[in-house]
Amino acid sequence: MSKISPTPVSVLTPLPVTSWARASTQITTPATSTTGTAGMDITKFVVSHREKALLYGDYSTYHTSLSKKILNCRKKLNIATKKRGTFHPRNQVTAEQVAEDHDYIHLQLLTAERTWADAMAVKAAHSVETKGIGGKTRSHIVSRLEKGARTAEQLAEVLTQTASGASSIDILEARAYAALLRGAALFEKQHWEPCLKSYSVDRIIYSALSTSAKNDIFKDLLSETIDPSIRYAAYQAQIPRTQPIAEIALKYFQHAGPELAAHIEKQNPAVLQHGDADAKQGAGGAPATLTWRGREVKIEDAAIAIAWAAVGAEKAKLADKLSSAGSLAPRELAGAYDDILVTSQDAVDATKQAIDELKSEGVPQSDSRMQSLQITRTAVNFEMISWRIGRNRALIGQDDGARLNFGAPSKKKKKQEQEQEQAEEALEQKGRDLTPGRQIAKLKEKVVLYDGILQSVESIKELPGVANDQELSAQLEATSQYFTALKCLAISRSHAIAGNTVNALALVKHALDQCTAALPALSGSDDGKPAPRNIQVTSQHAGLLRDILGGELQRSRALVEIHSLNKSASASQTGGAGKPLSSQLFNYPTGGVDLNNIVTYPPQLEPIPVKPLFLDVAWNYIEYPAKQQQQQQQQQQRPAAAVQDKSKGTKKEPEPEAKPQKRGWFGFGR
Repeated sequence: MSKISPTPVSVLTPLPVTSWARASTQITTPATSTTGTAGMDITKFVVSHREKALLYGDYSTYHTSLSKKILNCRKKLNIATKKRGTFHPRNQVTAEQVAEDHDYIHLQLLTAERTWADAMAVKAAHSVETKGIGGKTRSHIVSRLEKGARTAEQLAEVLTQTASGASSIDILEARAYAALLRGAALFEKQHWEPCLKSYSVDRIIYSALSTSAKNDIFKDLLSETIDPSIRYAAYQAQIPRTQPIAEIALKYFQHAGPELAAHIEKQNPAVLQHGDADAKQGAGGAPATLTWRGREVKIEDAAIAIAWAAVGAEKAKLADKLSSAGSLAPRELAGAYDDILVTSQDAVDATKQAIDELKSEGVPQSDSRMQSLQITRTAVNFEMISWRIGRNRALIGQDDGARLNFGAPSKKKKKQEQEQEQAEEALEQKGRDLTPGRQIAKLKEKVVLYDGILQSVESIKELPGVANDQELSAQLEATSQYFTALKCLAISRSHAIAGNTVNALALVKHALDQCTAALPALSGSDDGKPAPRNIQVTSQHAGLLRDILGGELQRSRALVEIHSLNKSASASQTGGAGKPLSSQLFNYPTGGVDLNNIVTYPPQLEPIPVKPLFLDVAWNYIEYPAKQQQQQQQQQQRPAAAVQDKSKGTKKEPEPEAKPQKRGWFGFGR
């Protein structure tokens, strides 16, 4: 184990600018004379001065500014040494002086801060050296920090006296500030056990004050300064990482004494029992194991255990809120998921941090600790994404948006059936009153939410171990198909509103195919109780969607058929414009009958078909009775004409032989 101390978080890293911004809005420059029993705000005074100076400069600039402020403060108190005057040793501040003027407190704080700034300036100047901080430099840093700690401890001792008029909060803040400087000095000396004792006092005090004073400055000090310092000191002291920080702080706080414990008990007694500000969270205890998909793994990291316990608590709170709230608007229902999303994200971050720490230590993937953390990572990520999907489903509305509702009632509805029916009728009327553009915009919002859900499902498929779980993979695929069907349904409705009935029919058919494919893989049904929505989709949800899609499919087919008929009717009306009704009796008048154009009057000469071709050809082959009589008469007349010509003595030339008669219109026949 390396004995080289890194840069101590507690003494070198300033608070973020956002913390200073919150503090500066609440702190004003101290007046020339501040008396009375008003709050001294020691922590705000120190934090604001640090952040204001370090925002525009470094520790040397802060040290210079503190020297000027100390001189001005002494002049206000009329205790400054005059020019060319004899220096007199300064007496310690008394409780009576503090009660008379709070500037004596500010003088002590500024003096302690100047020694801290001096130590940090020296450390920052030597931190860039490759050899590190040498022995003499480290001794100088430690001496400066110890001097500041002694000044702060003297102030805390004065405030504990009754004559000072300090409140319980003022005493706790003074003790915490003194312990903060003392812990920084011990951190530099690498005395880890005493360092843990000092920082434990800080953590217990600030945990109690963060709940009573409701101030974010205390929470920032805990999360960004004190907790990392305790964790590193515990690591150097060979304390297992599985032990929570709150438990470590409570263990090392026992030496602080009953007097300090009495002041803390006035603010929050639960802190002395559980070591954390949230007594309810600590009372339940952090879980030791985590079970997911039939696998039980041991939670070895304390931060993960605490975060996972918080997720369980928030889950119970969400269920109680939904069961007792009745009917809520989609936005109000989605807002109830914020707390559980935050806690689940904390669990994900804690797991990732634990994995990164093991990787930095060179632990291989085959190690049992790494395997347990990978399973934990999959479980907490699945939980977080599941609640994210549930929030999107809450925003979409009832039945996951399967029913065509373009809005939601803004007020809570009573449980009577009559009022629910009236609300549904009003909701449908509201949807009908919306313009087509507004309806399409509402559907686009739902499509965006469906896309977010589908992306979340895809991110779950990429988690470690999910691809090897065939049952889970099948459920995720069915869930993806279910929400794809809902997305296609929303898009088809927008096409139907825009008049694109063919596109709407194709999308509804695709949605029905997706829903039908997803139904066998989904199992379970709702028990009727209002439960928080998450990634779980039951067969009841898919069955309802399938029934709705079946009706939408028939409706879309009817709309396409009507559109086709109207299109053909309009085409026929356009092509037959000007024709009378008598010439269009073979067409049904879908567009109506023009009674002013029944027949053409006066009539016009028009060619009409009379004798088809096959009748003309048949004339050559059919023996009609009239045709036979005509041929017999012609044969009888031929001899009589020949006798008459002979009697007259005329010579008649022989008749030419009869040529074959042409058949048909074109001279050829059968």
